[in-house]
Amino acid sequence: MKDRMNKDQRKPIIGITIGDINGVGPEVIIKSLQNPQIINHITPVIYGSTKTLSYYKKALEIEEFNYVQVKEPGNFHTKKVNVINCWEDTLEIQAGSSTKEAGHAALQAIQQATADLKNGIIDAVVTAPINKQNIQSEEFQFAGHTEFFTKELEAKDSLMLLCSEDLRVAVVTGHIPISEVSAAITKERVQSKLNILLKSLKKDFGIAKPKVAILGLNPHAGEEGLLGSEDQEIISAVIEEYRNKGHLCYGPFPADGFFGKGTYRKYDAVLAMYHDQGLIPFKTIAFESGVNYTAGLSAIRTSPDHGTAYDIAGKNKANEQSMREAIYLAVDIVKSRKEVRD
Repeated sequence: MKDRMNKDQRKPIIGITIGDINGVGPEVIIKSLQNPQIINHITPVIYGSTKTLSYYKKALEIEEFNYVQVKEPGNFHTKKVNVINCWEDTLEIQAGSSTKEAGHAALQAIQQATADLKNGIIDAVVTAPINKQNIQSEEFQFAGHTEFFTKELEAKDSLMLLCSEDLRVAVVTGHIPISEVSAAITKERVQSKLNILLKSLKKDFGIAKPKVAILGLNPHAGEEGLLGSEDQEIISAVIEEYRNKGHLCYGPFPADGFFGKGTYRKYDAVLAMYHDQGLIPFKTIAFESGVNYTAGLSAIRTSPDHGTAYDIAGKNKANEQSMREAIYLAVDIVKSRKEVRD
């Protein structure tokens, strides 16, 4: 590498996958990295295509964005934006459209970044949005990035954790149909997700004694069994067990009043029972600045909390704040893990 400092002294090397090239991924990446000040803090490596970046740079009329193509694995320029071409530059860009070719290209970028992440060539990966349908293939049969990285990094379990400056929300069940949620809320699953959350708050966020709120599954947290038994028999039992072990775990709270009254401000994190229960209030509160972090992995993966947004792709309307925050969070976790290790 051109940076001769050892791994613990140099700037974090942050890989960024380009996502669906017909969505807003390229735009929010360019906007996030066009400020030259960011190079003082990280060495960015985009996994995608120089042709794609050139196309969007011209289409968006963005002048202040320069990059170099990486020709040798790991041979990064520490004072420039690096780009690794992951496919032949003959792919047609159709901003705002879903194509199978774009899905395959997104997968190629993810695969190459994952290989470099596993080999220690990059310190973390930030993934731009993909289309969960057009990326499906024999090589990618996952509900999303979270499940893909969990398998690739051989984690026993992982946790979807949405983060902003004032709010962190994790979910016990992620990308599954709502009809399957109740059966999936088991004592073992809640314990596993809570274990990951508590460990991540300490290791990744530097919170020595995290305070966690746990939401109920049913309306009014079951109303003492009137509206379902899961809240008392499973969730309350887990909370009592962890409190007896000295953990600051509280609940189960009815989700509507918990967020409506702003009670979330009193806690370091919230554990919701299912996807929309946690993500709807999170995105209502912190959509533009929110970050999706996959906790529980041996490596670091973050992403913006929005999708491909085909409706505004290529129109210079995409807000890059969530992507920028995803990059910053990846850097913060790299540093936090180093401090814990040291």
